[in-house]
Amino acid sequence: MQQHAVELASPATGGAGTVVRYGHYGRPVLVFPSEQGRAWDFANNGMVDAVRSLVEAGRVKLYCVDSHDGASWSAADKPMEDRAAEHTKYERWITDAVVPFIRADTGDGEIITTGASMGAFHALNFAFKRADLFPLAICLSGNYDPGAWRGWGDRGDGTYFNSPLSYVAHLHGDHLDWLRSRLSVLLVCGQGQWEDTTGSLESTKRMAELLRDKQIRYELDLWGYDVPHDWPSWRAQLAHHLPRFC
Repeated sequence: MQQHAVELASPATGGAGTVVRYGHYGRPVLVFPSEQGRAWDFANNGMVDAVRSLVEAGRVKLYCVDSHDGASWSAADKPMEDRAAEHTKYERWITDAVVPFIRADTGDGEIITTGASMGAFHALNFAFKRADLFPLAICLSGNYDPGAWRGWGDRGDGTYFNSPLSYVAHLHGDHLDWLRSRLSVLLVCGQGQWEDTTGSLESTKRMAELLRDKQIRYELDLWGYDVPHDWPSWRAQLAHHLPRFC
């Protein structure tokens, strides 16, 4: 399997972030790590091996990125609006540096987003905000309300427009019609250990209800009560679903 790592400058954060590419050809998949994760985490936790056959067959190319959670959503010492402002800097790195890198590497094809746990939040949030770039999100065990993550301080526009459970409920008009024509979402979650305490199971169910009410294309796939919020579950779930999309 071909593997290549690059450092892409991030002027907004005053540094750089790592992107690790796996594969030589295929549909591009932008992979967000779990909370405060690095670009190597997907491979280190067996997720790349779980879909190795797709990568080696030239059906997908994985682009695994660093997170910025430590300065944004995971920064419990900051009020929510400051966290949201830091997330905006990360958003600019993804759209201004990572996406051009992927397109230069693969052409102008559509990019899938995916991730597990907080990575699933990023996959969904980026797809909703930039469905022109990311028309499909594969979300594993996500919690889609940042305000529920040890949040404090006023919840202003920055938090609202990064909380899918908030802004999806108020989508309407031409933009909603466009999303209906453009976006597809796959929500996957186990019902076992830690899916309840992380809020992922309830958040996933609520997100599915909102998508149904807004008539946005989605699938909800709930796995059994023996399926925990953990890497073995996500390996099995990704291996089960990704072949359908590449």
